[in-house]
Parts: sequence; structure tokens; C-alpha cells
Amino acid sequence: MVWAIINLMDQNELPPPIWVDTPAALREMSRCLQKSCCIAVDTESNSLHAYRERVCLIQFSLDGIDYLVDPLVLADLSPLAPVFADPDIVKIFHAAEYDLICLKRDYHFEINNVFDTMLAARILGYAAFGLGAILSAKFDLELDKKYQKADWALRPMPPAMLSYARMDTRYLVPLREEMEKELAEKGLSELAQEDFFRISRVEGAIQELDEEGFWRLNGAHDLNPRQAAVLKQLYLARDAEARKKDSPPFKVCPNDFLVELAKVSPLTREELLATGLNERLLLRYCRTWLAAIHTGMHAAEICAPRPRKMDVNLKIRVDALKEWRKKTAAGLSVESDVILPRDVLMDIADQNPNNLESLKRLMQTCPWRFSEYGIQILNAISPPS
Repeated sequence: MVWAIINLMDQNELPPPIWVDTPAALREMSRCLQKSCCIAVDTESNSLHAYRERVCLIQFSLDGIDYLVDPLVLADLSPLAPVFADPDIVKIFHAAEYDLICLKRDYHFEINNVFDTMLAARILGYAAFGLGAILSAKFDLELDKKYQKADWALRPMPPAMLSYARMDTRYLVPLREEMEKELAEKGLSELAQEDFFRISRVEGAIQELDEEGFWRLNGAHDLNPRQAAVLKQLYLARDAEARKKDSPPFKVCPNDFLVELAKVSPLTREELLATGLNERLLLRYCRTWLAAIHTGMHAAEICAPRPRKMDVNLKIRVDALKEWRKKTAAGLSVESDVILPRDVLMDIADQNPNNLESLKRLMQTCPWRFSEYGIQILNAISPPS
């Protein structure tokens, strides 16, 4: 997410960000970062502009200094590894999950001691969790999203993009200081640390094509088995074109186009053009679509997968936990998953612990929640007689 400060001050009054694109500059920056107890971090990727996204920019801020690291030029980012791994350096992100996935996927960093200002905002019951809304409320800053969908692989990067990029991290350090005070005042610091640790353990695996992913397209479940077989081939053909062009699949053609084309399943160029669908897309990939349709028409028919039916007793426990979670969250004016994350709720419902020791094992990543709500959770799934 990219923001720009509009009316705090003229950006020309700020010292220019330090552009880091040489091994020597990276090592020097890393030495500076390692001397700090708290740094702000953000990343920019090219997910809207490439078939397989990658990190295109890494921003750091500390002590009024903003660094912009160019990973497209730097082949080796290992000098950053000790910074991310150091448990004594707080790494402040806003909405950390995506950044952490990208950093782990592309560079295999171990990342310890995270503070996520978005998670903190949710725990504190803020009405809005976006960075712009929070900075506006805290520091009277107005932010712009002009470059939110920019191509961050663009080189040379225009000065305006550099100026905007540095603002994603510049105010996270003082924001974290404010939030830490609020968390402490409300007795929620341990809960926040719990969630910061959980988010820091997110994995960064490369996402490969799910060949059954076409079932997630809106309208796919309305197709008959033959049309579904055609849709699968169209879905795979679109992915192959996207890979060849190094473009996101949605930029080759939108999902609804594929579903509508599968419904009609034209077998000739004339029939294809007579569908009334986007003529530009039909002509550009005419051979691709026709080949995929022909393959789908001769493939085995496909029936939509049936959703697994939840065991009756399991559903009762899930519903009971959700109801308890909802009531508890309402009392604190927070969203329900702040009280008990969904994955933990489902584990508890599935394992059905009947004592605190068993429940504690299931809540190893949530010790504060276990201490605070353990008995209530047991009573929710197995009310006392």
C-alpha cells in the first residue's frame, strides 16, 4: 500500500530519501539499522503487472532517515538478514502479512519481533484500520493513494514515486509509540504481542497454479459438467498466455469472460465472433480459445465438488464458540476474531478438549487468550451441567 503526505509539510522540506542500490550502500545501511532498537519497514511488489510477482522496493525508516532499497539491482540482500532476525530490533509494519510473505518468499528471511500497526488498531477497537485513516486521526495527516497500483518494477523510478514511497514508513515509528501506550493502558499489550508473533510465523511459499482454481470463478458452479470441462481448459490456456506475456492472468482476460465463453463453447471462428463477447479479446486470442474449447469438449466431463459436510457435533461446537466469541467481542467493541482467531477456534472445535491442559496444548500460540478465556472456552463447547 503506498501513501503520500499531502498537507503535513512541503515534501521539499524533508531530507531526500537515501537510495540504496549498491552492495556497499546496503552494508552501510544494514549497519545503521542494526544500531537501532526500532525500525519501520514496508515493501512494494509488482503483483498487478507481472505473472509472478516479486519485491521491487523495500523501504526503511528510523530517526528521521528514509531508505529505499532497490532489490531489482541488488542480487544479494543477505546483509539485511541479521536485521530481520534480530529479536532486539522491533520491525514495524502496517498490515504486515503480505510484506512478510513476500520477504520470506523472495529472500527466505527469518523475521522476528514484529509490530503490526493494523493489528494493533484492530485490537484497540479502532473504527478504521487503514494507514491513511489512522494517521489522519493521530497526526492530522491527509494521505493520497495515487501510486497504490503503480508498477514498482519501473526503472528509473520517477522522483514522484520515490517521494511517495518513503511516506509508507516515515510515521510508523511515532505511531507505534502511541499505540504501545494505548495497548498498555487497556491491558492489551500481551494480546498484541501474541498476534504479532503469530503473524511473524506466516510462510512465504511460492504460489503455484491450482489447476482446480477455476471452480472459484464466479458462476463456475452454475455450469453443466461439459461446460465445466471447457472452462477448465480456458482457465489453463489463459494462465499459459499470462505466463508467456509475464502478465497477471486477469490482464489477459477477466474471469467473467472465461465463464461466459465456456457457457457458449463456440467451435469455429465465426461462432466465436458471434458470441457478442469482447471482440478485442476474441480476436487477440482466437486460436487459444478455440484450441482450449476443442480440448474441453473432448475431455471427461467435470462435476462440481461437493462441499464437505460438517459433522453435526462439530458444527454445534463451532457455532457455540462463534456465539461466545461474538458476545465477548461486543463487550470490548472489537471484531470477533480478535477474541479468538478462526484457525484456533476451528482447532478447538475439532479436537474438543475436555480439560484445561488439553486446551492449553491447542492454544500454544495464544497463551494470553488461554489465560484470559480458557475456562469460558471450555464452558462454551461443553456447558457445565
